[in-house]
Amino acid sequence: MASEKNCGLREFLLSIYSRPSFTKKEDAMPHNISLITTIAAGLGLAMVLGFLVTRLRMPPLVGYLIAGVIIGPYTPGFVADMELTAQLAEIGVMLLMFGVGLHFSIGDLMSVKRIAIPGAIVQIAVATALGAGAGLWWGWSMGESIVFGLALSVASTVVLLKALEARGVIDSINGKIAVGWLVVEDLVMVLVLVLLPAFAVLLGGHTVGGHEPVSDNIPLTIAITIGKVIAFIAFMLIVGKRLLPKFLWWVAGTGSRELFSLCVIATAVGVAYGSAALFDVSFALGAFFAGMMLRESEFSHRAADESLPLRDAFAVLFFVSVGMLFDFHIIVNEPLKVLTVVAIIMFGKTIVAVALVLMFRYPLNTALTVGVSLAQIGEFSFILAGLCIALGLMDSTGQNLILAGALISIALNSLMFGGLEPLQRWARTHSSFARKLEASVDPLATLPMSTHESYLAGQVVLVGYGRVGGRIAKILNANNIPYVVADTNRELVEQLRAKNIPAVCGDAADPNVLIQAHIAQAGMLVAATANTFHVRKMVETARLLNPKIEIVIRTHNEDEAELWVKENIGKIFLSERELASGMADHVLLRMGKLDTQTAHSHHAHSH
Repeated sequence: MASEKNCGLREFLLSIYSRPSFTKKEDAMPHNISLITTIAAGLGLAMVLGFLVTRLRMPPLVGYLIAGVIIGPYTPGFVADMELTAQLAEIGVMLLMFGVGLHFSIGDLMSVKRIAIPGAIVQIAVATALGAGAGLWWGWSMGESIVFGLALSVASTVVLLKALEARGVIDSINGKIAVGWLVVEDLVMVLVLVLLPAFAVLLGGHTVGGHEPVSDNIPLTIAITIGKVIAFIAFMLIVGKRLLPKFLWWVAGTGSRELFSLCVIATAVGVAYGSAALFDVSFALGAFFAGMMLRESEFSHRAADESLPLRDAFAVLFFVSVGMLFDFHIIVNEPLKVLTVVAIIMFGKTIVAVALVLMFRYPLNTALTVGVSLAQIGEFSFILAGLCIALGLMDSTGQNLILAGALISIALNSLMFGGLEPLQRWARTHSSFARKLEASVDPLATLPMSTHESYLAGQVVLVGYGRVGGRIAKILNANNIPYVVADTNRELVEQLRAKNIPAVCGDAADPNVLIQAHIAQAGMLVAATANTFHVRKMVETARLLNPKIEIVIRTHNEDEAELWVKENIGKIFLSERELASGMADHVLLRMGKLDTQTAHSHHAHSH
């Protein structure tokens, strides 16, 4: 029962690939090495095409999908073993969701919850409505139209993270909002995957294992499904949260790297399979929770690093298997439908996201970054489409439109990112409305009128209130040193003001933000952010407005630190060097080779 109900993607792949035209085998190749042949062809071709599309400045994911098209049944030549590919794709889904769980941080989500949660939910609703409207216009049923819209509403985790990492903005407030937004989308899609089999009959489909509903009482079926999900979540939070991190700690204690890696992968696949067998929930949900529980371990970062190569390899095979399903003739036969799908993904979703971010009073730069980040679809759309076909809620036309939209949107997404800066420059120059958005009357962008005068002259301007900035602030508080915080996180600024800490919201690279922090009368600028480009701009502004101001900067790059020392910008703190110096001084001090005063002196003059 559980295996039939929770293997929608595999059942769909097997049902499609069982056709005679899909089961060609190369007569010269022995059957007993078909697994090796499939993996070799899939990974080899994906590597070559991934390299080529990367040279064209497109995500390698495009190459993986094209590789699947080439070895699929819709193109001449070699056709990979479809049955094996289906099972490899299922493992790929498990490991993809396991990776999402490993990187899922409730803390990061909570830091941007006021924009990410409502924004993602509204955007999913609007994108689903747009997709459903297109489906109804084409004469599809209501059920098929709804699930089609849902598949177009969710962006790709892989594509988004890679794009943000490539541009070095994943830790910025723009990156945090985009990632938090995507996490909410992922959670909604996980819920959809869990509940869809229970709603399938109501939407006009059938169960995975057959064409009759499990129960004629649909509300009872839905209640049972939700009950199983709640039982599974409760079990993982009560038992899994305690047992899995402890088990990982025991294995790490053996000192065996391969055993540690094996433990991580076995946990991902084992929990995914066990969740399906015992609780009748999807492999995806089981793997996601396995990753979430291992994140509670002190070895979570090591677990993510150790499992990354295998997760990447099976993720490639998953995208190759998806490409094998794509009938490229849809582009020739239904060009208007393909253009409609691409327009919904790349423009409909983007416009909605940009409008929502601006409504929350974030600057235009943040709105455009978030909007462009979501202007593509990926792995969840593929998983949902496979399940929908297995449930009889979608036909091959709908799936091919989804695949065409994914290929085109992923390929063009990097171009949209590249056009962000030129677009913003043009908008500021030619559009008075854009300039108004940049200089909106945001109450958080200025200090309150009630701010005490001690914070308006001789104060420290602290840029960035993350882990480093927060610690600096505690020390300043303990020593009664007045300071003003400048940070791009609106929710953080609101929290600081609630504690009567003067703070302004905005990017300190913008001169207006530093002016609002009264940089002209400040005694010191402390840049606790590691964004090099922004730091250089804010230093230039600070020096222009206050030539005598003292500047303190942190950086992770040694060459950059040396350059700034030569330019006499101010006091530079290199994270790795300061840490090494502090640890070395402690060792010398404890070994009797250094006195306390000398240790402090060494540390103070490390640059």
